Amino acid sequence: MDREGQLVEKIARAVPSVSARKNFRGVPLGIGDDAAILSPHGRTDWVLSCDAFLEGVHFLANAHPPDSVGYKSLARATSDLAAMGATPRYFVLTLALPSSKVGKWLDAFLAGMGRAARTLKMRLIGGDTTRNSTVSISVTVLGEVPRGRALTRSGANPGDLVYVTGRLGRAQLGLDLIRNKLSRRRELQNSLTAHLYPQIRVKLGEWLARNRIPSAMMDISDGLSTDLARLCSAGGVGARIDSSRVPRVTIPAGLSRSLKKLKLNPLQMALHGGDDYEFLFTVPRSRAQRLRRAPGYSEITAIGEITRSRRILLIGDDGTASPLASGGWEPFSHK
Repeated sequence: MDREGQLVEKIARAVPSVSARKNFRGVPLGIGDDAAILSPHGRTDWVLSCDAFLEGVHFLANAHPPDSVGYKSLARATSDLAAMGATPRYFVLTLALPSSKVGKWLDAFLAGMGRAARTLKMRLIGGDTTRNSTVSISVTVLGEVPRGRALTRSGANPGDLVYVTGRLGRAQLGLDLIRNKLSRRRELQNSLTAHLYPQIRVKLGEWLARNRIPSAMMDISDGLSTDLARLCSAGGVGARIDSSRVPRVTIPAGLSRSLKKLKLNPLQMALHGGDDYEFLFTVPRSRAQRLRRAPGYSEITAIGEITRSRRILLIGDDGTASPLASGGWEPFSHK
């Protein structure tokens, strides 16, 4: 178990809580998954999650555009709802920032958040504001899903196929460009979009839940290698991933010498890069053909299968199997 998972378990032991393994008074799913599920009376379940977005940890105030910070703070939180098949509805915003950022910076931040809210069809219903030496954002999101249809990360079974959406590592490429002060290059602007303004696959998530296709699902926020380990741990299973099938970022051709010096490896970026907010899900083979009717099916790729062993193996081009270690974002092992 990664250090963040250990911390979550420590909190759960110390504070009265509802875990992912217990159904408690209208809360069929608590901490430990992408989001919690509330079951009030009616035909729908409410899905609830929160997400922190901190200056110096998740974004750089002097490098990331403020409208991107606003957009992404809501989009990344909403990704947890989409990964459970929920329709996003409302959100609550807690915003702490220095006095120097209550003018133009805040205006641009709110414009970006407003754009995300309109795209995701969400409404702000409350929150809090205060002053702080750095920007600190916390977004709580609420969505709904038909009763009993929410997708969780714990249902994968041996023999299930493993799927991902999109091309992984694109957000990592954008971050690398920003870190190396290359984000102003006109020819590289399209390579920044996935990192600055991630697109959340709400419609696909809704379709998958409504049609009961996946046995398990979560979003890829911390890197495929790390999030696959979490999905397998939740189900008590392992996986075999074919490296040749992993859809990966395309490095733009004809780049300057300065970018080539970064020695970018598309497969490593796809396996370990964070912030993609794509879907990782498993499907029993008997349901696989039904995926062809899914919205955006052309962007869904089968990359391996679930195994009984709890090991996660990466199969190379030569057929050699090697352990796939968790190499994605881990907040308590990065300085």
